[in-house]
Formats: sequence, structure tokens, C-alpha cells
Amino acid sequence: MSTAIIDIRNLSKSFGTHQVLHNIDFSVQPSQVVVVIGPSGSGKSTFLRCMNGLETAEGGTLRACGHTVVEQGRMMSESKLDALRSEVGMVFQSFNLFPHLSVLDNITLAPMALRGKSRQVAQEQGLRLLNKVGLEHKAQVYPGTLSGGQKQRVAIARALAMEPKVMLFDEPTSALDPELVGEVLQVMKTLANEGMTMIIVTHEMGFAREVADVVVVMDQGAIVEAAPPAQLFTAPREARTRSFLQSVLSRDAAPVL
Repeated sequence: MSTAIIDIRNLSKSFGTHQVLHNIDFSVQPSQVVVVIGPSGSGKSTFLRCMNGLETAEGGTLRACGHTVVEQGRMMSESKLDALRSEVGMVFQSFNLFPHLSVLDNITLAPMALRGKSRQVAQEQGLRLLNKVGLEHKAQVYPGTLSGGQKQRVAIARALAMEPKVMLFDEPTSALDPELVGEVLQVMKTLANEGMTMIIVTHEMGFAREVADVVVVMDQGAIVEAAPPAQLFTAPREARTRSFLQSVLSRDAAPVL
């Protein structure tokens, strides 16, 4: 029997007549950090969003944290999605914080509503998580007063408040100014070191080299190659991987004018 915490077989997804994912097979083990890279439009975000039911796959099978999300192309019922998403947390590139709630209230809302935690317990946990991401002193302020990097760290704390088994990150630093990227990546490195299972879509190649157990390269809705970073970045097997890495690594190395 599979020990995978996420197990995907022949997964396919289309938007109208455009097929975005093509018969993907992949699995993630507990405590594994998987980084997904590839050109824009390759299906990375759609692949990620299928894992917690934000997108509906039309074909294949997807199981996550003991939940059957898709079975032979049939999506799980809407009534079961909250249970799935409490165990498969997600952090988006656009933060999605409630502007009318304080930072602490943003974090405590879901644990109280979905986990049935008392306000006191939820707030104590929320403060611990804010301390974890270096923002305990911002508990009572509103999101509009925060920098982008701070908002993203609050979003990570909010996802962690549901005590997920898996964390999904959809390009969590792409909306940030370059000088704010490091503070978010540092929080993610800490989670990786603590054994959190994570699947991360990102363009941060240095982060992928340092933190990933497996780097997945996607192109045109398919997995081109998947390998440990030491292998993938130094001796990729596939020509498409080599051309993609040559493009992004040469761009990253370009001088600032």
C-alpha cells in the first residue's frame, strides 16, 4: 500500500477545449519538499490547485491526506472540501487577507469556525504562529498597514493555524518587491527544516536548490522531469529541462543596469 501523502494518477484537466494537464502521475511522501518549476502557462498553478479541490480535474485519480479528491474523473462532493482544505493548506501569491480584520483575527477566524476552537485557544495559537513568522508585534494592526512580505508571512501563519498536514505554495514571492522575498523564503525554509510536507510553485531557483527534496519541471501541462536538485540543476536528462534552466539561470545572472 502506498505511503504517499499525496498520490496522483493519470490526472487531466481542461479549460474548455484547452487541455491544461495531461495524464500526470506523481506522488509526494510525508515531510517531502517538492518544488515545481517551469515556464509560464505550463500548468503549474492548476496542478497545485487540483490538490485541494480549487480546480476540478476531469480525469484520473488524486488522493491527498486520506481524502479521495478525484476518483476516475469524479470530483469529491462540496460538503467534504472543508475537511480536505483543513489538512491541505494553501498560500497564494496575492495574500487574500481580510482587510477589515486585524492580523490576529485573520488567523483565528478559520480555526474557530471550522475547527471549533474557543477564541482564547485560537488567539493563543495565533500569537505563537505570529511569533514563528516574526510578526507577533503586528497582531492588532490591519493588513493595509503591512508590507507585502509581512502580509505573506501572515498568510502563512493563517494557513498553519488549521494545523495542515500539507502546505501548498503558489508562487508565494512573485508579487513581492525583491528586497522582501528573503523574509518569506526564510519562513518556508524553517517549515521545511521542521518536516512540513510542502509543494511549492516558484521561480526562485536558489531556494529550489537549497530546500527541495525533489524538483519537478513542467511544460505544456506535463511533467518533463523530476529529480533531486543536485541532479536536476547539474545534469538534467531532458533537453527541455536544459533549455528552460539555461534561460532562467542566465536571466538571473544578468547584471543590474
